[in-house]
Amino acid sequence: MTMEVDLDRELMNGFKTMNTTDKDVLITEFLRVLGSQPNAAEGAFYLDMANWNLQEAVSAWMDVHHPRNNPLAMRFVQDITIGEGESVPPSTRFTKTWRIRNTGAESWPPGCTLRFTDGDQLSNHTEVTVGQVSAGQEIDISVEMCSPPDQGMFQGKWRMCNPGGNFFGDAIWVIICVEKGGVLAVTQQLNSN
Repeated sequence: MTMEVDLDRELMNGFKTMNTTDKDVLITEFLRVLGSQPNAAEGAFYLDMANWNLQEAVSAWMDVHHPRNNPLAMRFVQDITIGEGESVPPSTRFTKTWRIRNTGAESWPPGCTLRFTDGDQLSNHTEVTVGQVSAGQEIDISVEMCSPPDQGMFQGKWRMCNPGGNFFGDAIWVIICVEKGGVLAVTQQLNSN
């Protein structure tokens, strides 16, 4: 349990630097987040396979090197709205949407939820009911959020949870850069009309 909490803190700190496209920096962050276990070549491999997305690369590495026996499984597919580090004006309401896939052999039972677990809580909701999802099915999950009034980087971690309260699957993140003149409000307003 302590290792998972420490790893979660390390992941949160590591994802703070995802506002870069410099491949050397991303490899360094991949290695920093995961410690001494992978080497630079392995980091480059996983990052390249994940299209240089640090979150996806770390999740893929963890899936391969630390598989779990939980029969329920979930894989983060992509951000539908609010990409990593997207610019958002202060005190702006927005909808964060993730696409996820049930990668397990079983359907998720009724009562599964997506829960806020760590970081900056940008929503009044701490969980969203997901419901039953068939094996192999992809779904979009949305959470209404609001950017803080202060400028800076903010991130929140969310996890899938079965009806018994056990987490499963990839951690998914909302990561925003709050700054005056952020374009998010305009783009979401245009998309909603």
